Amino acid sequence: MTIPPVSRVSLALARKRSHSRHVHANQTGRQLTLRHGDHTAVVVELGAALRSYTIGDSQVLHGFDAHDRITGGRGQILVPWPNRVGAGRYQWRGEDLQLPLSEPEHGNAIHGLLRWVSWQVVESDTSRAVCEASVWPQPGYPFHLQVRAQYVLDDAGLEVTLTAWNRGENVAPYGVGQHPYLTVGTGTVDDVVLTVPAQTWLRTDERGLPVAEEPVAGTPYDFREPRAIGATRLDSPFGSLLRDAQGRAVVRLAHPSGEHGADLWLGEGAEYLQIYTGDTLPGPERRRALAVEPMSCPPNAFASGTSIVALEPGDHHTMRWGITPWRR
Repeated sequence: MTIPPVSRVSLALARKRSHSRHVHANQTGRQLTLRHGDHTAVVVELGAALRSYTIGDSQVLHGFDAHDRITGGRGQILVPWPNRVGAGRYQWRGEDLQLPLSEPEHGNAIHGLLRWVSWQVVESDTSRAVCEASVWPQPGYPFHLQVRAQYVLDDAGLEVTLTAWNRGENVAPYGVGQHPYLTVGTGTVDDVVLTVPAQTWLRTDERGLPVAEEPVAGTPYDFREPRAIGATRLDSPFGSLLRDAQGRAVVRLAHPSGEHGADLWLGEGAEYLQIYTGDTLPGPERRRALAVEPMSCPPNAFASGTSIVALEPGDHHTMRWGITPWRR
């Protein structure tokens, strides 16, 4: 049957709308849903980012929907460096290297090279997912890494293991982090009762780069004893972490009622953390949740050399962290 011209146009528009709906419906690729009891976590193909973590109807993470673009670094894996490299410049083994400036407003390279690429799903079952990606030699980072992210839900909550292998022929500079936003159900972070087991904080300049590491004692950054965040603005790195008998440093977020909350623990390979109250996010997201970012090294570590891993060919580095929700 011959389709009249108007019908052809209508059909083309319908196809276009259908395609648009399909694209809008999923901005982050394959969705890997993990379940254990009433705990549910979702990991996405794009960047192997942690999209959500819920217990029943309660959010543990302030994440994003499958049809949303990732903003604010939510749940993203930061590799082969977390946080910032000032001006994108660093020197490694006598060679001057220049990374692309992915934070142009401050003239920095930020959060690594694998946030916006597809990761391959290599294992996936009811409560576990494993994704892999490669960092190939490129301008500013002429090294070859294989990176694996493993997510596991069990009785203790969510555990994340991030491992990188040097598949190249040269020693590679390496750092890693991740960028989850936690919530305990308060309207803003102001009412969250926060505990941070850190003895030092890193004072930063207007570009977010450390200029000094100082004791937290006597400063607004001392959260060694639990207290409400209040109006405190944080986009701050912390170091000298105090650890428990398991070797974990535990950041605790508690609801002001004291009845429930979430612990984010930093284990093997996680030597620093960044706390961010979200003051520079767009209006509706501002101070809605608290970013607690485990990191193997502080900001600008490629330039300063602080805690940078010199990853030998064939060698690997592992960082572990996790979230344990709790209720009284």
